[in-house]
Amino acid sequence: MGRSWAGAVELTVQVGEQPVRALAYPELVGTPVVGDRVLLNVGALDKGLGTGGYALVVALPDRLPEDPPEGGHLVKARYTPLQTMVMGADDQESPDHDALRDADDLFGTPVVVADLHSALPAVLAGVYEARPNTRVVYVMTDGGALPLAFSRTVAALRESSWLFGTVTVGQAYGGDREAVTVHTGLLTAVHVLAAELVVLTQGPGNLGTGTRWGFSGVQSGEAVNAVETLGGRAVASLRISEADPRPRHRGISHHSLTAYGRVALQSADVVVPDLAGDFGDAVRDAAEPLKARHRVVRVGVDGLYDAMQAAPVKLSTMGRSLDEDRAYFEAAAAAGRHAARLVDVPK
Repeated sequence: MGRSWAGAVELTVQVGEQPVRALAYPELVGTPVVGDRVLLNVGALDKGLGTGGYALVVALPDRLPEDPPEGGHLVKARYTPLQTMVMGADDQESPDHDALRDADDLFGTPVVVADLHSALPAVLAGVYEARPNTRVVYVMTDGGALPLAFSRTVAALRESSWLFGTVTVGQAYGGDREAVTVHTGLLTAVHVLAAELVVLTQGPGNLGTGTRWGFSGVQSGEAVNAVETLGGRAVASLRISEADPRPRHRGISHHSLTAYGRVALQSADVVVPDLAGDFGDAVRDAAEPLKARHRVVRVGVDGLYDAMQAAPVKLSTMGRSLDEDRAYFEAAAAAGRHAARLVDVPK
């Protein structure tokens, strides 16, 4: 057996002569012990995927898990062999249902929208650098991993009190609260968990195809629409890199320009970090077309590097560390800094 964190456990499985790193979700399959036979899905492992490079335990054939608690009719990972029944905050049987039945207003709550899960701790570092003790709730969409338990980052952020709560929406599951849609997830964060600030991203393991539209993070533009439709204050975090070897992701990624420039039909505060030199100038120039629809806000980055170094988790994106892709993380932290300054602005 290997590491474990909230909702997940690592193990080593002997497949023929080869040891294989695997991951099990005890609430779905039970808790493996040494000597168990396991049924594995090795698709992501066989493809050599980075984030998803585990064999996944489908079942312990000789020992079934305990029956889940009764109640709740939200089905997540619907109509797959591992679908799971959960109690949604917006479920008719839920104690939160009354608070959500007629809720349709976020009361100006700032919501930072980012397209990659790796932005989450950097956004939080910016929030807490500007406004310590802010009550932050994370809303995880279903663009990446469906089980929230897959994210060691979220487990560590919860343990260190950098997140007050979590909400999983769509097909994603495992949050402190479950919700059917991004809209009800945002309302749950504010009306049930009393969030002062919300961060919304997909889970780890985004899917991209090298095309303009074939990227799971395009849904960040749709999230902006949801936030603004519900009376929140959308803060768009740009995906920026000076280190990505792919030209389409250097400077402002084409995915950010597509999501916020084409998909988002409502206005957001698009945060442009004040980076130095020619690269900073190039980023500011690339953001100019977004002014047609959005409020482009320049935010200084002084002090954010130190704040991110003090984060309770190691920052990493696409295998690159804080020092290897500093601009990416400073852009996310700048969005957090700006959003934190909006918390106390009169609604």
